[in-house]
Amino acid sequence: MAYIIGIMGESGAGKTTSLRNLPPEETLYIDCDGKGLAWRGWRQQYKALARTEGGSFTGNYTTALSKTTGLVDKDTVLKMLAWANAVPQFKYVVVDTINGIMVDDEMARMNEKGYDKWADLAGAVYHIISYAEKSMREDMTVIFVAHTQTDRDDFGNSWTRIKTNGRKLDKIVLESKFPVILHARCIDGQYVFETRANNSTAKTPMGAFEEMTVPNDIMMVLERLEEYR
Repeated sequence: MAYIIGIMGESGAGKTTSLRNLPPEETLYIDCDGKGLAWRGWRQQYKALARTEGGSFTGNYTTALSKTTGLVDKDTVLKMLAWANAVPQFKYVVVDTINGIMVDDEMARMNEKGYDKWADLAGAVYHIISYAEKSMREDMTVIFVAHTQTDRDDFGNSWTRIKTNGRKLDKIVLESKFPVILHARCIDGQYVFETRANNSTAKTPMGAFEEMTVPNDIMMVLERLEEYR
C-alpha cells in the first residue's frame, strides 16, 4: 500500500517546482501535460523513457526516468505505475497532472453522448488513484499533481478544490482519496504550501504541521510526514 499525496494549485503556483529536490535516481516522473519540468538542469536529471511495442517501458536505470512526450492517457499511466512498481530503484512516482489525463480522455471521446461517457471518465481517474494507493509497494510515495478551481456562492464566499471534468467526479470528491492535500500558492511573492483548509480542501494529519504554510519543497514535507508517522 503506497503513500499517496495530492498537490493542487493554480497554474504558476509552484506545483511542479516543489518537486525539484526529489532524488532523480529514485523518481519516475510521468509528464501527462508534456510541458517538461520547471527548473534549470531537469533534462540532465531526467531521461526520456522508450516505450516498447508490448507497452512496457525501458531505460537506463542508473538515472531517473521520465515520460515527457507522446500520448499519456489513463491506460498508459496505469502501465507506467505497474512498471515502476516492479523496479525496486523507484521510491517516488509523480503524476503531473491528473487534469492532463482527464482532458486527454475527454477529447478522445468528445463525439460520444450520454451519461456513460462521464461515468467512464470519472472511473478512470478514480481507478488510477486507487491503484496507486492499494496495489503499489509500501515503500513508494506517489504524488498526484492537480489544477484547482475556485467556486463562489451568491454571498461572495469562495472554496478552492481540485479541478475535475464532469459532475460525477465532483460527487466522488477526489480529495477524499488522499491523506494529504497540499495547496500550492504564491503569497506576497513567496511560494508555499498551505497545510490545512483555508477556504480550500487542503489537509494534513492533525499534529503533523503546526504551521499553516510551509516552503514548497516536497522533500521537506515528506521528511516531516515520515517523522510524524
